[in-house]
Amino acid sequence: MRIETIKKLCCPFDKSDLTLSIITKDEQNNILEGLLSCTACQRVYPIVTGIPIMNPDEYRDFDRERPMLEKWNQLLETEQGENIKIIEGNLKTID
Repeated sequence: MRIETIKKLCCPFDKSDLTLSIITKDEQNNILEGLLSCTACQRVYPIVTGIPIMNPDEYRDFDRERPMLEKWNQLLETEQGENIKIIEGNLKTID
């Protein structure tokens, strides 16, 4: 997923800004794995092989997502990830 595309995304439920946590990128800086999270409704949307999974809750399989999210959470806790806030279509790094 390209950064330019991520700038256009918002939470599909409440239209709030999203926070991007990057797990892995390719050579062209496309995001391969990461998390988009909404601070308003606390929903988390994984990015898997460059595709954000932003389905309604009733169509998501949280049991399948849980192992991946737990692994990524460990990576983010060790500060290997990069946190970026998407505000009105602009990316800002969170310190």
